[in-house]
Amino acid sequence: MGNLRSALYEFLIAKHAGGDFLLRIEDTDQERLVEGAVDIINRTLKETGLIHDEGPDKDGGFGPYIQSERMKTGIYLKYAKELVEKGEAYYCFCDRERLASLKNEVVEGKEITLYDKHCLGLSKEEVEANLAQGKPFVIRQNIPKEGTTTFHDELYGDITVQNAELDDMILIKSDGYPTYNFANVVDDHTMNITHVVRGNEYLSSAPKYQRLYDAFGWESPVYIHLPLITDENHKKLSKRSGHSSFEDLLEQGFLTEAVVNYIALLGWSPEENREIFTLEELVRDFDYHRISKSPAVFDSTKLKWMNGEYLKAMDFDAFYEKAEDYLRAVITKDLDLKKIAAMVKTRIEVFPDIKEHVDFFEKLPDYDIAMYTHKKMKTTAETSLAVLTDVLPILEAQEDFSNDALYAALSAYVEEKGVKNGYVMWPIRTAVSGKQMTPGGATELMEVLGKEESIARIKTGITLLSR
Repeated sequence: MGNLRSALYEFLIAKHAGGDFLLRIEDTDQERLVEGAVDIINRTLKETGLIHDEGPDKDGGFGPYIQSERMKTGIYLKYAKELVEKGEAYYCFCDRERLASLKNEVVEGKEITLYDKHCLGLSKEEVEANLAQGKPFVIRQNIPKEGTTTFHDELYGDITVQNAELDDMILIKSDGYPTYNFANVVDDHTMNITHVVRGNEYLSSAPKYQRLYDAFGWESPVYIHLPLITDENHKKLSKRSGHSSFEDLLEQGFLTEAVVNYIALLGWSPEENREIFTLEELVRDFDYHRISKSPAVFDSTKLKWMNGEYLKAMDFDAFYEKAEDYLRAVITKDLDLKKIAAMVKTRIEVFPDIKEHVDFFEKLPDYDIAMYTHKKMKTTAETSLAVLTDVLPILEAQEDFSNDALYAALSAYVEEKGVKNGYVMWPIRTAVSGKQMTPGGATELMEVLGKEESIARIKTGITLLSR
C-alpha cells in the first residue's frame, strides 16, 4: 500500500502540473531481487490507471529505464570516479581479514568499523596499483566530520544535520553495482527528474543525497517525503507483516477505483469536505502542500464503506460481471441470478459479502421460530401461524408469480384483514428465507424462488409454528 500510494501521489503531482510520470526499475541490489516483482508493478500500474509516460517500454530519450541496464553503460562508475577526483569520495580496498585484524584497534580515539575511512590506509600510488591489478573495491562518499548539511523538503522545510552524524555512504559496491542511494541521485539528475516523492523513512538519508548534489554542482529535485502508513495498531504496513497488498485487496473483492480513492486520502486532505473522487478529479484537485506529516492509519472498515459506495454507484452490467462468480459459488439452482444481483448490489461492501446475503436461495436454513416474533411488526408465533395458514391457499391459487402480481394478491389480503403490511409480509419473508435480514422483500424473494419452492417453504413454516 505504501508503494502504491507513493506511485499515486507521484502520478497526481506530475499530471496536476501537466508533467510526465516516469517508471524506472531500480534493481541494483541484486540479492534482494524478487522474481515476478516487475510484472506486479506493471500490472498494478495498468490496473489502477497510473499510466507512465516514459519507462522500459516507452523510451522518451532518457533510457535505459532499468538500472541494471544503465549500469552496463558505465554511467554510475563514471560519476563515482568524478567524485573521487574531487575528493568527495574515496576507494576502499578493505578485505575481511584486514577488517578483522583492525576491529578492536583504536585510531585517533575511535574504534575502527566497516564504515571508517581509516580502513583505507593506502597512498594514491597503492590505490592505483590495486585498481590496475583488478582488486575488488568499494567507493565511499567522503563526508567531513565538521560543519553541517542542510536539505529542503516541501513538507518538512529545511532540515539541518551535523556532518559528524553522517556515515560515509557506499556509492559503488564490490560487485560493481551502485547502491540504491547513489544510483537514484545520478539517475534523477541525468533523467531530468524535477520531483521525487517517497516515504519519510528516507529523510535520514536525504542530507547525504544533498551532499552528492552539491559535490557535483547539480540542482537537487523537489523532495516530498510522505508520512508513514500504519495499521489500526500503529504498526507500519508491510507485506512481510501480513498486511494486504493491492493484489490481495482485489482478491478480497475490493474495486480498483475504491482502493485508489481511499489510498489518495491516506495522508492528503482535499480543500472541500468530500471523500469520493475519480482519478480524473484527483488529478484536478491534488495539491501536495495539503499532504500531512502525521502517520496515516489504514482503516479497513473505512475502506469497506468506500467500496460499498462504489458498488452502489456502479453500472449494473459491470457489477453483475464481477458478482456472477460469487453468486454461482453459492447458488447451483436454476434461478434468475441477475435479479438476485440487483437485490444485493446496494447491500454489500465487498463481493464476498454476497454469500451471506443469498445462501438461503440455495437451501432453506434451519431457523428458530422466535424470528417470527417482531415487536415493530406486532407479530408473534401465533399470529404468524394464522397468516401463513391464510395465505397458503392464496399463493397456491396464484398463477402469476411475479413480484407485482404477488404483491397485489397479498395487499388484497392485508386490506381484507385490516392490518399493516408488515404484519403479513414479515411472517412470509421469514418462512421463505429463514433469515432475519434478506436482500429483498417477501414478494421479491418468492418471485425468484418460484411458486413450488415458495409454497414448500411456507408449509415448512406452518409445520414449525404448529409444533
